[in-house]
Amino acid sequence: MLVAPMQKGEKPAERWRIGTEHEKFVYRTADRRAPSYTEQGGIRDLLMAMTEFGWEPVLEGGNVIAMSGPDGAISLEPAGQLELSGAPLENLHQTCAETGRHLAQVKTIGDKLGLGYLGLGLWPDKTREELPVMPKGRYDIMLRHMPRVGSMGLDMMLRTCTIQVNLDYSSEADMVKKFRTSLALQPLATALFANSPFLEGKPNGLLSYRSHIWTDTDPARTGMLSFVFDEDFGYERYVDYMLDVPMYFVYRDGKYIDASGLSFRDFLDGKLSVLPGEKPKASDWVDHLSTAFPEVRLKSFLEMRGADGGPWNRICALPALWVGLLYDQTALDAAWDLVKDWDMDGREKLRAEVPKLGLDAALPGGGKLRDIAAEVLAISRSGLSARNRLNDAGDNETGYLQPLDEIVSSGLTPAERLLNLYNGEWGGDLSRIYAEKSF
Repeated sequence: MLVAPMQKGEKPAERWRIGTEHEKFVYRTADRRAPSYTEQGGIRDLLMAMTEFGWEPVLEGGNVIAMSGPDGAISLEPAGQLELSGAPLENLHQTCAETGRHLAQVKTIGDKLGLGYLGLGLWPDKTREELPVMPKGRYDIMLRHMPRVGSMGLDMMLRTCTIQVNLDYSSEADMVKKFRTSLALQPLATALFANSPFLEGKPNGLLSYRSHIWTDTDPARTGMLSFVFDEDFGYERYVDYMLDVPMYFVYRDGKYIDASGLSFRDFLDGKLSVLPGEKPKASDWVDHLSTAFPEVRLKSFLEMRGADGGPWNRICALPALWVGLLYDQTALDAAWDLVKDWDMDGREKLRAEVPKLGLDAALPGGGKLRDIAAEVLAISRSGLSARNRLNDAGDNETGYLQPLDEIVSSGLTPAERLLNLYNGEWGGDLSRIYAEKSF
């Protein structure tokens, strides 16, 4: 049962798909306040207005907590951050079209309700206390549990946004190579997408504060997973890791039962204190797989988790980067060759430095992250070219890398560009970020 979700994820290359997830902050245009769930023109009204575009409500405890539609699912993060979990698509042209449709829809609704959307990795000016909490049972449990296991778990839940992409593999060996390559290079994605330099109205001293937050959220379920680089890594080793990740909840009869800190191993033996004598269903294991938050996560696909939230063109750029690196064998081999000799201490040091230093973080073996950035983009571009997926105009997918090319050629991460605006043109007036950096 435990390796089944991973095994079921295996697909031949012609069936590999791209699933892109992106979150955005919602604010009142009148006063830049984060709207609550129940207020007039708030988050519930925003969700229900999506029915205008064919979306169907998903209920929990009588509350609309998501919308389902042909472009995937629209869901709520804990403080009302709005997420599109996109449909599994064949190419990046479809991904970018899906993103464009979604943003056009929510902007149309936002114009009616007086709502705006900000593409950053961290709320630039909100304290935790200023933010609402959405009515989802899972979040109630996590909000209680997070302060027990780290100092920044509540910040992760309430104040961050990300872009992620979910990608397929053909076999256990293919999964292993993709996992290792993407985990080693995840700090590069963090640097290229670093977009969270402000906290509570002023610079926070970091480029990706969102990435920094994960370093003290919950060590039992985060990090660089050194065992992925061991010779015997495969599905079973990941299962062992997940069995050691403490539980959050069990979902029964439409309700979340608090199992925070308890052991899934005990659950397997029928010894879970909150459900004595009961053993897990397959769906309980699938749920549990979603409660770990390493830099790359394995379920029935691989999730790339290193990037801050950002503007429209970088939503398209993240899947472009990883599809180019992982979906062409020659490109995957080249990317792995670039990182295969890195030692674990060097990988950990790189991960630790990148939130503050960005492209200047130290590579294992010497040099800086910026020294390999152009080469990694070139490998990705070659992979996208080899895929040769064309749009109606005859263009392949390489154009979606352009925002990353500009970052590498300028040497400035998005966060550094924001800081230059703040210290220069904006004259220290962070409120200008709403007018100039909203969708």
